[in-house]
Amino acid sequence: MCGKKLLCFSLLACLVMSSLNVAYSSSAVLIRVDQSGNGDYTKIQDAIDSVPSNNSVGTFILLAPGVYSEKIVVPADKPYITLSGRNASTTIITWNEAWFNQQSPTVSILASDFVGRYLTIQNTFGPNGPAIALRIVGDRAAFYACRFLSFQDTLLDDSGRHYFKNCYIQGTTDFIFGNGLSFYEKCHLNSISTNGGAITAQRRSSEGENTGFTFFSCKVTGVGVGTLTLGRPWGAFSRVVFAFSYMSSSVLPSGWDDWGNSDNQRTAYYGEYRCYGPGSNLSKRVAWSHQLSPPEASPFITKAWINGLEWLRPTPTSFIKPPHKGKK
Repeated sequence: MCGKKLLCFSLLACLVMSSLNVAYSSSAVLIRVDQSGNGDYTKIQDAIDSVPSNNSVGTFILLAPGVYSEKIVVPADKPYITLSGRNASTTIITWNEAWFNQQSPTVSILASDFVGRYLTIQNTFGPNGPAIALRIVGDRAAFYACRFLSFQDTLLDDSGRHYFKNCYIQGTTDFIFGNGLSFYEKCHLNSISTNGGAITAQRRSSEGENTGFTFFSCKVTGVGVGTLTLGRPWGAFSRVVFAFSYMSSSVLPSGWDDWGNSDNQRTAYYGEYRCYGPGSNLSKRVAWSHQLSPPEASPFITKAWINGLEWLRPTPTSFIKPPHKGKK
């Protein structure tokens, strides 16, 4: 009887794992991009375009060091792609364009199950207008040790569940914005504004909408004293929590901004939990922000906030050649 139970359990486990076969696979197709011609492709977009539509195989696109002056799109029908450099300081994807439409960002991730590793993604347009370095629309996207650089509106965390770890994000105002459900862990948020501005502009528009940003064990810095706020509500029910994070003196004592509309004070949810540093003093915070108790903070401070244990996956440990090699 015990053996039958074990067999049933094993079969059930196999069924569950097969439904997540890509996410838990230890192998992936390897495609190399090298501008010198020593890889499969010389352009990143050509490598992405080579991935079959409705892809069901993990694909690891490895970039040789270099500055890639390209506008990159990962289409919605090409999931399970990893785009990786070896070091973010030497693997740079760059473009120069103001935010006119959805095609303006330097990199646009429309597909689900995307991973970015050891990359710098930047938009050099500015500093007098919005210029998006990265836009993420796809669900279940993760970024590790990446750098996102621009001025206003650097990172459009548009929709879906996203995870950022050990990333550096720089801008002037609203430089992390959108309506994603996202967990930022051990990230450095740096404002280069000398005239003030908000770090976040989260766009949750109703109480029932399950979106928001958590910043866990992060670092907040700026170029001056009292030059920035932690967030302002792009949507009336904007939701942002900072926990166990260092805040420099660049953070204004008030902490948060209602974007000139006092009605937002009743609906936005801005919380802080066990933060530290000169900018974390709560004595002069706006009265409508939340100083969280342990039970109140609990839902926000683990990867369960984004259901991360269900979809975050390890880096592949073995690689296979792509079925078709290019030399573009």
